Amino acid sequence: MGNPVDPIVFRYRGRDLTAADIASIQTTIVAHYARGRTYIGLRLCEQWDWRQANGQYKAFAARDLLLRLARAGLVELPAAQRVKVNRPRQSYAQIPFFIQTPLGGTLADHPAPNLQEAQGAAEHYLWDYLLAHHHYLGRPGLVGEHLKQLVFLGDQVVGCLGWASAAWKIAPRDVHIGWSLEQRRARLPLVVNNVRFLILPWVRLPHLASCVLALSVRGLSAHWQRRYGHAVYLAETFVDCARFAATCYRAANWQCVGHTQGHAKRGHVYQRHGVVKSIYLYPLTRHWRRELTAELTP
Repeated sequence: MGNPVDPIVFRYRGRDLTAADIASIQTTIVAHYARGRTYIGLRLCEQWDWRQANGQYKAFAARDLLLRLARAGLVELPAAQRVKVNRPRQSYAQIPFFIQTPLGGTLADHPAPNLQEAQGAAEHYLWDYLLAHHHYLGRPGLVGEHLKQLVFLGDQVVGCLGWASAAWKIAPRDVHIGWSLEQRRARLPLVVNNVRFLILPWVRLPHLASCVLALSVRGLSAHWQRRYGHAVYLAETFVDCARFAATCYRAANWQCVGHTQGHAKRGHVYQRHGVVKSIYLYPLTRHWRRELTAELTP
């Protein structure tokens, strides 16, 4: 994008835009003004060959970029063709049907844990409901590549996991992998983030959490290959040091590689929230580092 000596006027998800890039985007907007923002975003993806790892255009990212450029006063977009309706946030007050029998004893006293991908409206609502009511961070808003899993012992749901795209920039992780800036930009979709993990509070079974983690990561790369057209080679998660000892992750052989600095990205800037988290990684294949650091082809 642009001449390397041109000054950078805007940065989006690691992509640097110069004044020449902005002028080119505005030309595309003018040429397709009557077709609307979605169409303009697709043309932008086409011009840049801006694609996800599965080959599909990054249509959502392109529309988001256009909106951010417009808010910054750098481009002029056509009016939205659909009126945005600000619906109230889902409260998850309606209780879905599920068994809530307290469980104790040992794993040997119960059927083996079984993981199922949430499918259909009822299972997606159940997954959202359980996290909204029983996880301290609540239900995450998952977009892009992701996986929702429900954990069962027999017919009883006992927990859930959520997997999604990796964090954009985490220094201890990037150093541990051995990434250059260019490698991180190109290979980040090959890392997946365990954004939520919950064992329901009325389920008290020693070693259940580490057993479930091991079961989940075992089929993770194959699932990503089937669903999104590419494998994933490394899993990451962030554990709040003040709340948890990460016992289940350590028992499942995840490795702590460092800590965050207590910042979170808000728009284009990082804001300090003061919550330091431990960074845990788990290789999903034997040759994970080779896959993530392979030489980039021009």
